[in-house]
Amino acid sequence: MPLASIDATPPCRPGIQNDQFLMQDTSLSRFSVIALLLGATMWGVIWYPLRLLEAEGLYGIWLTFAVYLAAVTVSLPLALRCRREFREHWRILVPLAVTGGCTNVAFILAVLDGNVMRVLLLFYLSPLWTVILGWLLLGERASMMSLATLMLAMSGAVAMLWNPIIGAPWPQTHADWLAIVAGLAFAASNVLVRKGQQISITAKSAVTWFGVVVLAGGLIVSLGLPMPGVSVAVAVGAGALGVFGILVMTVLVQYGVSYMPVHRSAVILLFELVAGAVSQQLLTDEILSQREWIGGAIIVIAAYLSARL
Repeated sequence: MPLASIDATPPCRPGIQNDQFLMQDTSLSRFSVIALLLGATMWGVIWYPLRLLEAEGLYGIWLTFAVYLAAVTVSLPLALRCRREFREHWRILVPLAVTGGCTNVAFILAVLDGNVMRVLLLFYLSPLWTVILGWLLLGERASMMSLATLMLAMSGAVAMLWNPIIGAPWPQTHADWLAIVAGLAFAASNVLVRKGQQISITAKSAVTWFGVVVLAGGLIVSLGLPMPGVSVAVAVGAGALGVFGILVMTVLVQYGVSYMPVHRSAVILLFELVAGAVSQQLLTDEILSQREWIGGAIIVIAAYLSARL
């Protein structure tokens, strides 16, 4: 799921680890599960209102810019309370803004133009990239089980991306490329979060949203994209999606992972794929081939095992 990353540091309370919050009572555990399921469901169906707004003329990058600008604007007062963190940890937060921006821009463009489930499944190759980047950048030694999970994810990717024309696995559309880039950037965000576990969720979320706005704005300027002529209702709808969609989803997921062991929350968040599959079947005529379903199932199993590890 394209957030800054999934970690358990409470808002503006750096340095507190997940095991200090592990389900202090039954009601807290129940609320955490509900929050995660709601957040995952919203991430699994966010493509639909995005496509509705695009159909009304607010296209691609402009849509991404508008939605995240609304999230940044509403969250600004809270983010300013953590401005000291921005000064102290800019070496981590600046790259996090870049990777978070790439994650969300690529993900939104992918679900707008590609097969929803194919995009979601290719995005969930992120555990594969996380293992590789953790080894390259953090010097983490992968266990035999981690390597087995890595190979499993790769086999699923080969099945999904197999191109019979060239006889090799290769992305077949630009949406495929965007989904893979989104997963790779998300994995890089996860690695950066590991290096900055003392930084609050508020600071991480704020720089991620800001990174999306800057990246989308930069693409708009560099590509010379004209401002779309949309109605006030469409503009208000984009703002509402940013506040009641992006912002609320982030808060729900962050609340859930803050009060639950990471391995459990990561597994629950796989419900995003269920929501995506159901919504695709109900709202579109898009289908996956048998080979794509098999490859996707292998990727989901690898993601599940990675979460348990």
